[in-house]
Order: sequence, then C-alpha cells, then structure tokens
Amino acid sequence: MMGSCWCKWKASNYRSSNTESELAKEEASKAKRKEELKKLPSNPKEVEDLRRCSATNPLIVFTFDELRKMTDNFRQDHMLGGGGFGSVYKGFLSDDLEERIPPVPVAVKVHDGDNSYQGHREWLAEVIFLGQLSHPNLVKLIGYCCEDEHRVLIYEYMARGSVENNLFSRVLLPLPWSTRMKIAFGAAKGLAFLHDAEKPVIYRDFKTSNILLDPDYNAKLSDFGLAKDGPVGDKSHVSTRIMGTYGYAAPEYIMTEKKKLLDIADPRLGDYPVKGFQKAAMLAYHCLNRNPKARPLMRDIVDSLEPLQVAPEVLSERTTLTLIADK
Repeated sequence: MMGSCWCKWKASNYRSSNTESELAKEEASKAKRKEELKKLPSNPKEVEDLRRCSATNPLIVFTFDELRKMTDNFRQDHMLGGGGFGSVYKGFLSDDLEERIPPVPVAVKVHDGDNSYQGHREWLAEVIFLGQLSHPNLVKLIGYCCEDEHRVLIYEYMARGSVENNLFSRVLLPLPWSTRMKIAFGAAKGLAFLHDAEKPVIYRDFKTSNILLDPDYNAKLSDFGLAKDGPVGDKSHVSTRIMGTYGYAAPEYIMTEKKKLLDIADPRLGDYPVKGFQKAAMLAYHCLNRNPKARPLMRDIVDSLEPLQVAPEVLSERTTLTLIADK
C-alpha cells in the first residue's frame, strides 16, 4: 500500500512540475514574440525607412478611413477572396482620394487583426519586395496602410482572378492550350526576373492560386509574404526552411494518378499540338528532378517555353489531338 501511494504521489508531482515547465516556456515564448513585434515598424515613416527604393519607387500611404471609402466599408459583396492572411476586397481608387492617378479598380488585401509577428513580417515582406520590384509579370503594389493595428496592401486589380480559379471553376470556360502556354510563359518570366535580379529574390510560394491574370490572360506573380533575399556575390545558396501551407497538397496531385502521358491531359482542353504537349510535359519532368543541381534555370525554362507559344488559329495547321470532356 505504501509503495503504491508513494508511486502515485511521485507521478502526480512529476506531472505538476512538467505542466509548470510547459507554462513557463509558453510565457517565455509570448514575451519573445512581443519583443520581436516591437522591432517591426509600427507607422509609415518606419516602413519607408526600411524600404530600399522608397525615393525612386514611391508607394501611396493610405489611411484606413480612405480604404473604407474605397471598398464601401468593406462590403461582403466586394470580397474577392480570402485565406490565412485575411480577406481581399475590390475597391475603387477615385480622384478625390488620390489626384496623382486616375480612378482605377484595385484589390485591397486586409491582414487579419491578430497582429501576430508572422503576419506582420509577411505584410512587411510584401511591402519591401513589391515596393522595389517592377516587372510586367509581377503584380503591381500601389500602396499600403500601416495605422494602429491595421496592416493593408493595395494592388492593381487583376480582372480574371487566379489561375487556380480558371482551371477548376465549373462556371468559367475551359482555358485553351494557347492560353495555358501563355500563362506558363508569363509566370516563368516573372520567376526568371526574380532569380536573375541584381539582388536575387527567392519567391518560395509558387502555386496556381498565387498567379493572377489580367483581362488579356497575362500572368503576374502575387503574394510575396514568404519571399526572401537570394544569394549574392560568391554565395551559391542561402539557408531556408520549408515554406508554404502546412498539410497542403496541390489539387492537381490529388485528382490524378500515374497514367500514360496523353491520358493525363485535361479532358476539357480541346485541340492541342501533341508535340507541344510532350515538350511541355518533359520540361515539367526536368523541373522535378530529385537532384536540385540538375534542374534547369528559370531563364532556360523561359527559352524552352517561348517556342510553345501558339496562336489559336495556327493550331488547325499542325498535328493536333482533340479531347472531348465527359458529359
């Protein structure tokens, strides 16, 4: 009896000590995050001090009241989408708010109100990277809001939404081969620009939901919250951890299985050049090489995709395969 009581008491005492230790660690972690948050900019002046090209590439600093007016007080029917960061609304930048540019539709990305260290860092990364980079295949950052707890980004409006929506929507018309190759070409040019810049940038969040399309299906990379400076000078690499959404698996991966090449083509694709399809598939295969050093550079991907740009009217003059979707 005494032995049993003694063991029970010891176990209970151990659990109590262990719980106290975990609580102490949690409190220390919270204190550390608070200190880290204090080091991040809390107003526009501090943000501009961190930006490398604030003088040559100015951004508009908006007040939160101006954003309310632009989005009709963030009306639900103005919402374009959302995610772990918060919500995106369609707004309208009118001349009474900003005289330097004509009235244009914009996308207003509102980060959620938890004001976490990670959320603040990702918001700041977008301001810094998109505020200094300019390329036809990168979404344009117009301005931002850094007021009290509000962290907001204002982008150019991309009328056709994301590639993901266009590929999997049951409402939109299927994208033809020529448009898909145009999108792939544009996205590759955007990545090549980042990799070959004077100060290279590692994007770290390349997926169909982050590739946006303008009215003419020109592809532009968006969401630079996970971007990081790449190697410079004699350095060949930088250390980085695995990034992206935890537990995420691309829908394309889940919806497909091992098949013959022509069997994996989208059944809604319609006419497409067989040789072009085979070349595009082989290019994707090389990009997935298990040995990173054996993968092609993005500038080489761009060169390989350029010959695959086919005008729709040319398709009928080449060897094509027609796929008919199941009804």
